Amino acid sequence: MATQTLQDWRRQQLRRAGFSDALAQAGAAEQRMDLHELMELVDRGCPPELALRILAPLDDGRPE
Repeated sequence: MATQTLQDWRRQQLRRAGFSDALAQAGAAEQRMDLHELMELVDRGCPPELALRILAPLDDGRPE
C-alpha cells in the first residue's frame, strides 16, 4: 500500500471513529501512532484530541 493511500485509509478510519477531519488528518499523518490504540481510547470515552496527546510520540531532540 502506497504511503499516501495508507495515510488516506488511516484518516478514514479515524473519521469513522469520531475524529474531526483536522484531528483525523493529524493522527493519520503520524505513522508512529498506533491507530487501533487511538480508536480504543475513543471507544472507552476518551476525547479524540486527548487520545492523540496521550499516544503522541515523545521527541526529546536526541538522535536515535
